[in-house]
Amino acid sequence: MTKTVEDGNSVLLHYRGTLNDGSEFDSSYSREEPMKVVTGTGQLIAGFDKALNGMKAGETKTFTLAPAEAYGEVDPESRLTLERTVFPEDFEFEAGMSVPLSGPGGKSFLGSVLEFNDQEVTMDMNHPLAGQDLTFEIEVLEIDEEDETTIG
Repeated sequence: MTKTVEDGNSVLLHYRGTLNDGSEFDSSYSREEPMKVVTGTGQLIAGFDKALNGMKAGETKTFTLAPAEAYGEVDPESRLTLERTVFPEDFEFEAGMSVPLSGPGGKSFLGSVLEFNDQEVTMDMNHPLAGQDLTFEIEVLEIDEEDETTIG
């Protein structure tokens, strides 16, 4: 019997993600390094995780996710205004640029600069891919019954 992916499996895979216009936003092929994930544990966006279930090693699948299955719709309320003093003095702002931010407990976030002046910087905190349909091509390379890696 051929093993198929189910929740809790450790899966080694390659993937390519594209937008509706065909532009590539991410690819493990480009990095020449497959990704290893444990399915059903929240490591992946919901629709990607769901699409893996039932796949076999060596199988390839292409599918498109609506925003609700990926990074959600754009939330116009998801804005953050920060004092300019929290940034390095010589930081050069540009509208639309992505800026890594640290939140409580050191958690990292990525925000996009909406506007700025001498006192404040307003950031859009939506994920850069929010509101977009995402097409993925995934190739399952290996399936292990359970994750044997340890975090520590």
